[in-house]
Amino acid sequence: MSDSRVPSSNGRSAEQARDFHQLKQRAAEYYRSNSVPQRMQEVLNTMFYDKPDDVYGHLANYFANFAKPAAISRIVGKEILDAEGERTVEVELFCIIKNFEKSICFTTMSNCYRDPHYTTQDTMDKANELKKLSVQIALEWINEPLNSLLKGLLPANQIKVDKLLSEYFQRKLEEDEEQRKKDTDVEEITEPELSISTNTAPIGDKKKKPLKGKKSIAPEKPIKPLEPPEPLFPGGVAIGAVSLAVAKASVKLQNTSLYLHIASLNQEESLKMMMDLQQQITKWIFTQKSGPIAMSLMGCWEKGFDQTEQPFEVIQEACNALELTLGEDLHLILNCAAHELMDYEKEKYEILIGVFKNPDEMIELYTSLVEKYPSIIGLIDPLRKEDAEQWFKLSCLLSPQCYFLADAASRSIDKLIKDGLDGNRYSGLILKHTNQTTISDFIQVAKLMEVQDCRFIPGLGDGATTDDSIADIAVGLGARFIKLGGLCHGERVAKYNRLMAIEEELAQRGALGHAAEHQFPVISEEEPDPN
Repeated sequence: MSDSRVPSSNGRSAEQARDFHQLKQRAAEYYRSNSVPQRMQEVLNTMFYDKPDDVYGHLANYFANFAKPAAISRIVGKEILDAEGERTVEVELFCIIKNFEKSICFTTMSNCYRDPHYTTQDTMDKANELKKLSVQIALEWINEPLNSLLKGLLPANQIKVDKLLSEYFQRKLEEDEEQRKKDTDVEEITEPELSISTNTAPIGDKKKKPLKGKKSIAPEKPIKPLEPPEPLFPGGVAIGAVSLAVAKASVKLQNTSLYLHIASLNQEESLKMMMDLQQQITKWIFTQKSGPIAMSLMGCWEKGFDQTEQPFEVIQEACNALELTLGEDLHLILNCAAHELMDYEKEKYEILIGVFKNPDEMIELYTSLVEKYPSIIGLIDPLRKEDAEQWFKLSCLLSPQCYFLADAASRSIDKLIKDGLDGNRYSGLILKHTNQTTISDFIQVAKLMEVQDCRFIPGLGDGATTDDSIADIAVGLGARFIKLGGLCHGERVAKYNRLMAIEEELAQRGALGHAAEHQFPVISEEEPDPN
């Protein structure tokens, strides 16, 4: 009779043998459910005939094809400074790749919390405080709720990621609105009674008769005051920065380019001519001894002139030196920035030092310039958006000859998606990838504009960073133009360098396109419905 307490010949008790047998069964089931025996048999059979020099390298490459796709493990937000020394955020994205966590990419985005076109000294301090608050909130979102929201998602699924980000932002908007209503209900508002006399004339003062022989001059209509800036929600930069980080992570994991990735979600790039032109203009500026010169934040030379024709003469002289034909080899789009020319005390535009023009006179100025210089194919912000009547008149007059574009006079991408294009007022808009704007938002509004024959022009926002993604976005969406500023300052040169790299890559693939003739969308003379 055998004794169960007696160890088996291999040194295991019956209980241990039973446990070991069950363990082998679980292991076999685990490997079988993951097709390990089948895969091993396949690779060993083929490898014997291939006889690779690096056996284990061959095995690693083979099994890599069956590895799980990289999934987001976490995102980390940090505070950095933009090109103007202002606070903004940087996002680092990590993924689990073959059971190990790896840092995939970094990205930054402009933290626009004021309208640079309508900022005064009085509002700047408050705007800087709000900008600081916006960064703090954005970092809280990135490092906590957004981190949990995106964990486990694939970077390649940009549409799903952007949908989750947009829904999160919308919830924050609704929570803020609800809190505001509660605060309004609780807060008691008391206003002092003011006694305002409607009689502005002194007592006993009689109406004076007009002097004979003199004609009364009708006063000019007062200009409309500035529209209130579009409200910006603090923390919104987190949404746009995370969306961009996911897109860049997908690009790196797939070993492709961002512009191709953007194109999959939805020409020719020639920069040498422009670089030569800027160098020639720079040379001309420093050979002139009259008047001060400065470099703007946009990377452009700033120099005063006595006549409106002088800048065009300088450009023409530079083109002649380079043997370029203005109007054939290159064309001009004027960044008029009319909002910066307005003198609100005089209620007129100061186009030159001491030379003032009202909105109606500005129509005559631009009409004469476009007629005199046919190389002008576009005007950006020729008037303030508040001068709606003159804006519409000018667009009807000049739209058959040039693009009529809005930058400061435009609205954010969020507003364009929500409310649509602002009637029949312009033939193109400068679009900026800032704050809560996702990649999907950018694509959506670009498609909306394309359907309505409106040119979309990617551009830089306030406080640009060295991130060069806007170049890929422009090429990926097939934009005709991109607005980057001059070829100075690192944050702007980075975008031009990226465009040149894309041009070289497309040339190697034989995929460079050819620019079509300019077709200017004609703005109808029928007054748009104000509603």
